[in-house]
Amino acid sequence: MTLTFTGLIWHWRGPSPFHFVTVPEQESEDIKAISGLVTYGWGMIPAMVTIGETTYKTSLWPKNGGYIVPLKDVVRKAERLEIGDTVTVCLKINVP
Repeated sequence: MTLTFTGLIWHWRGPSPFHFVTVPEQESEDIKAISGLVTYGWGMIPAMVTIGETTYKTSLWPKNGGYIVPLKDVVRKAERLEIGDTVTVCLKINVP
């Protein structure tokens, strides 16, 4: 499954700060439809993510009935991204 969407980068200041992009509602529903086949627990969904010229492996996190994409610091630095920037995200989820 391959999904492409745009979203804003936002920051969560929890015990371990992270940057994320929220998966839009329709794409989250598409992911939910196959989640039972691909999750490894706690609702986490392994995915390959491409933003700009950078591709990396991560896991989508469930949040508020949808999903969020973590942005690794190395990706943000390589692509010169900051909080509030709009990015295009390409998600690839391997469905058996």
